[in-house]
Amino acid sequence: MRAAALCLVILCAAPAVLAARQDDELKVPAEVRPFVEKGSKAIAVEAADLNGDGRGDFLLVLERENPAKDADDFPINQRPLLILVRGADGKLSEAKRNERVVMCSRCGGVFGDPFDSVTAKRNTFTVNFYGGSNWRWAYSYQFNYSRLDKTWQLVRAEETNYHTSDPDKMKTKVFIPPRDYGKIDIAAFDPENYKRKTKRRGRK
Repeated sequence: MRAAALCLVILCAAPAVLAARQDDELKVPAEVRPFVEKGSKAIAVEAADLNGDGRGDFLLVLERENPAKDADDFPINQRPLLILVRGADGKLSEAKRNERVVMCSRCGGVFGDPFDSVTAKRNTFTVNFYGGSNWRWAYSYQFNYSRLDKTWQLVRAEETNYHTSDPDKMKTKVFIPPRDYGKIDIAAFDPENYKRKTKRRGRK
């Protein structure tokens, strides 16, 4: 029953999340707007002290209006994720970016856009996805700030799948370092190729 309830929550909440994400009235703080690159729009903005220095930072996800396409007509590097940190002078600057972590708008299969959300707290943030057709899947990737390496590194990846005809048989796998992968900087993270024993995900 717990798995079924979780599925119901996801299925009910996802359309609302998608509608909110497509809303052109996304509130982008004035100091973040200069980082919204020409030919793109902001689809997610989260505020938090991402590096634990006591100053407010931002996590920004953009969507390019005319991205390149692969042979199957799927957008390539459509949604860059930017980490904006505040310096001692109070100004924001781009500390890190990743062009691959946020799935494309067509990568969710029959379900549609798989981008669910980004959540951010002090020293950490998580990127979440949900999609599929009869077989549904969800992915989440958590990155924590390392004071030693002065960057954000993957600390947890979770993959869940189930068939809509039998949601109680939900299967979840969790991948953590150093068992499943070594240090992975957010800038170098590739969701298609990060485990020691790579298993490429197929679109459903």
